[in-house]
Amino acid sequence: MSTCSRCGAQFSCAMKDADPAAPAEPCWCTFLPPSLPVPSAPGASCWCPACLRRHIIDHPQTPAHTPPDNSA
Repeated sequence: MSTCSRCGAQFSCAMKDADPAAPAEPCWCTFLPPSLPVPSAPGASCWCPACLRRHIIDHPQTPAHTPPDNSA
């Protein structure tokens, strides 16, 4: 089980908690719109489904990989 770094809730992260002997499964978060970078700092962890969904609702944004407009 993983612990949400935002609220402390326990949840399952297929990327972190997967059984290495089992076939790889996509994590639940891969089915949501991209909204945050994957944590990479030592000790950082993902957010639970409730926190990530709340963040997506509260912070709608343009796609992260939108090329800059150089038409000026």
